[in-house]
Amino acid sequence: MPHFIEDWRNMTFKTYHTGVFIRIFLLIIVIGILAFSALETNYMLATASLVVLILITYEFFRFLSRRFNIIEDFFESIKYRDFSRHYLEKNKLADIQSLYQGFNTVNKVVREINSEKETQYLYLQKILELIDIGIIAYNTKNGEVLWANEAFQASLDFPSFKNISFVKSRNKELHQLLFENFYSKANTLEMPIKKETIKVLISNALFNVGEKSFKLIVLHNIEDTLNKTESEAWKKLLSVMTHEIMNSIAPISSLAGTLKFQAEMHEQNPKENSLNIEDLNAGLSSIEKRSEGLLKFAKTYRSLSKVTKIDKEQIQISELFKNLENLLKPGKDKNILLDFELKDPNLEVEADAYLLEQVLINLVLNAMEACENIPNPKVKVFAEKKFDGQVVISVTDNGPGIPEEIKDQIFVPFFTTKKEGSGIGLSLSKQIMTLHGGKIQVTSKENKGTLISLIFKWNSS
Repeated sequence: MPHFIEDWRNMTFKTYHTGVFIRIFLLIIVIGILAFSALETNYMLATASLVVLILITYEFFRFLSRRFNIIEDFFESIKYRDFSRHYLEKNKLADIQSLYQGFNTVNKVVREINSEKETQYLYLQKILELIDIGIIAYNTKNGEVLWANEAFQASLDFPSFKNISFVKSRNKELHQLLFENFYSKANTLEMPIKKETIKVLISNALFNVGEKSFKLIVLHNIEDTLNKTESEAWKKLLSVMTHEIMNSIAPISSLAGTLKFQAEMHEQNPKENSLNIEDLNAGLSSIEKRSEGLLKFAKTYRSLSKVTKIDKEQIQISELFKNLENLLKPGKDKNILLDFELKDPNLEVEADAYLLEQVLINLVLNAMEACENIPNPKVKVFAEKKFDGQVVISVTDNGPGIPEEIKDQIFVPFFTTKKEGSGIGLSLSKQIMTLHGGKIQVTSKENKGTLISLIFKWNSS
């Protein structure tokens, strides 16, 4: 389009300039004749020249005015954004026809651009209406709502409103939480909606359009999601606990019933039903062993659920590695090589020292146990700082790796492939990393080894 407009403008100006030049040339000639006739006292020629001069001047004025009026009319339509007009090009002078062609082209292109923008706006509006996350944008000075989707209104249980003052008139506490506070990061809030309180995830941002300032609020009602997640978690937990408890109680109940029956038969007829003390002792020992296993299960569950808060501090990773090396190396056997590597001796991490040490001990012991039956077993612990500022502490081994079929289950509480394992080590480690605002990442290939990384998010403060 720019090239076309440039060509059109050159062509129009060329014909326009030609017309102006011809009329100025005629005016000069007529003025010259008029001056000559005045000097020669030829009054008839002078009168005729004067009439011709007036006619040419009038026609020149009309020539200029007509074109300026056409351009002014076009600018007026642009001012009021009226791009629906069509200028008739037939039976017009060449330069005016060129102007009309240019105006029609400009109107056509603008209509196409507006149509594309309207289509994109409708697509965006439909997408935002379909999602279940509430979104609102409003003017920070006068509170006028720029846009809000139905999910936002449904979350507040409010009808459509044009200004946020409507919310203040209905619920001052809700207005303060939503519009008077600023949440640079996503926050979980409990919001009073009518007579209930719902949990929402909220975040917002400021943006400018010209000289106007707007605030965008994103609101996600997580009440149903939390309830569903909590329900599923309880189902899984109860299923695991029921399975473990039944595995212990069933043989206890069966064995206790057998011993009770033998004791009753011996009591009724001691001569025919002798009571074998050794069998009785073995039965009671089995009951005791099973009961201890049940108590151990309860203790492991308690240890999994009691970690709810952490005490963060700046930890020198070099000191952390030194403590781990002193603690774990003396107990290693079967010639397992335990290596600690730290390129930056000044590297620090903000964490709970006790819990982080507990996680690393668990990971190192798991790695050592995984590779103890292979040639040249090796476990390596190293730490590094990524380009994005994240601190990563990793434990890697050259063991057999984690089978694909159980990769998704290793963080499930009480899941274990070990005969003597409790199944809470990795679950507890994941919980501790979540409390730190970080995450635990596992990369494993069968027959090549396993890499477990503790990723601590960068803290700008």
